[in-house]
Parts: sequence; structure tokens; C-alpha cells
Amino acid sequence: MSLITTIATATLIPTAMIVIAHLLPQTNPNLEKLSPYECGFNPTQSTRLPFSLQFFLVAVFFLLFDLEIALLLPIPWALNTDPTTTMALTATMITLLAIGLAHEWTQGALEWSK
Repeated sequence: MSLITTIATATLIPTAMIVIAHLLPQTNPNLEKLSPYECGFNPTQSTRLPFSLQFFLVAVFFLLFDLEIALLLPIPWALNTDPTTTMALTATMITLLAIGLAHEWTQGALEWSK
């Protein structure tokens, strides 16, 4: 019964969200809606700031490694196995993280200025 409820909920909620999104009125952006608010003054320079792809990549890597470390922490309590197995699994995961970091480093994804 629980599996049926989960599948029904996982199907119903996205379907309802798609239907609601199609029923809502579409907005038509015009020049005034797309311009930034500058207290009534025309901007003297470009108000669109450049996007730093390197900063974005470093932030994504930080989030990925942070999530993986957060998943590593509860392993001893979740597995309830002997300490040798837990240490081997943890060492394997840390080794995979180190290999991934080394790969990103050698590919130049962590270079701030190119």
C-alpha cells in the first residue's frame, strides 16, 4: 500500500504542477519590465554584471564535495558492521573523492584565471 501511495504521489504532484503552469496566464515582458530599477534615473553604465564561470564551477565543486563528506559522516552508525569494513568503505570513498579532485585539478577546472 505504501508503494502505491508513493508512486501515486510522485506522479500526481508533478502532473498537477504542469497543469497549473499551463493554466496560469502568460506574461509578456516589455522594455520597462526588462529594465533594472534605478530610482527613476537612466543607468550610466551596463547594469548587467558579467557572470564568472570559474566562480560557478568552484561553487558547484564545493557543494558536491560537501555533500559527499556529509554522506560519509553517518556511515559507521548506518552500517552497523565491524570497524574494519567501515574503515575500508570510508577509505575507498575518500580515495574516490581524491581521484575526482585530482582529475578536476589536472583538467584545469579549478584554475581561477586562465
